[in-house]
Amino acid sequence: MATAKNTICIWFDKEAEAAARFYADTFPDSSVEAVHRAPGDYPSGQAGDVLTVQFTVAGIPCLGLNGGPAFKHTEAFSFQIATDDQEETDRYWHAIVGNGGQASECGWCKDRWGISWQITPRALTDALAAGGPEAKRAFAAMMTMSKIDVAAIEAARRG
Repeated sequence: MATAKNTICIWFDKEAEAAARFYADTFPDSSVEAVHRAPGDYPSGQAGDVLTVQFTVAGIPCLGLNGGPAFKHTEAFSFQIATDDQEETDRYWHAIVGNGGQASECGWCKDRWGISWQITPRALTDALAAGGPEAKRAFAAMMTMSKIDVAAIEAARRG
């Protein structure tokens, strides 16, 4: 397998492998390709500890780096997962929030490792892309939501 030209590197304290396995179990077109152990001691670990994990999330190549507690995740980085319907939206939302994560606003949530996710129904994206009054109504509806309610977005779009 050829290595991707561009890979998202995500810093974890010590749980890159657990996160990668959760993502692989949760999202289609996701997998854990390799787990690499440190060949020697390093500032936040010892020889033999999991140092990096190569994985794919919904087709996007990633590298989990167990770099220690120096850096924390923020909403400045997020995965955005497009969903086709309410059932798929609910499934991903509940998987992330129900596994020690945290709900936020406007379709955003965090997993138990602090990574931000946007669980975004295509109905919302389409409504916002329509522009004009449709987009304004859909946007106003979205601003009142935590997890996105597809039926409510569609109703707002119709007016």
